[in-house]
Amino acid sequence: MEHIQYLAMIQSYTAIGLGLMIGLAALGACIGIGIMCASFLEGAARQPEMIPQLQGKVFLLLGLIDASFIISVGIVMMFAFANPLLSAIAK
Repeated sequence: MEHIQYLAMIQSYTAIGLGLMIGLAALGACIGIGIMCASFLEGAARQPEMIPQLQGKVFLLLGLIDASFIISVGIVMMFAFANPLLSAIAK
């Protein structure tokens, strides 16, 4: 019976950690994208002739900001479906 309790405890703590990880990653990505778009709009309003140069850099950085969230989703999926922590108590 003790083995099942350890499994349940690991799974519940993992689920809490995964929820926090997805939530914080999404929050960080949203804040980063908001700041980046605001800076782009401000720069475009100040110097409209620089829009093509700024636009390329903004799209590159938006992709990098989004990539951090996608990487965290991949890590969360690994822990959700193939939890390496469960193998520590498997007999």
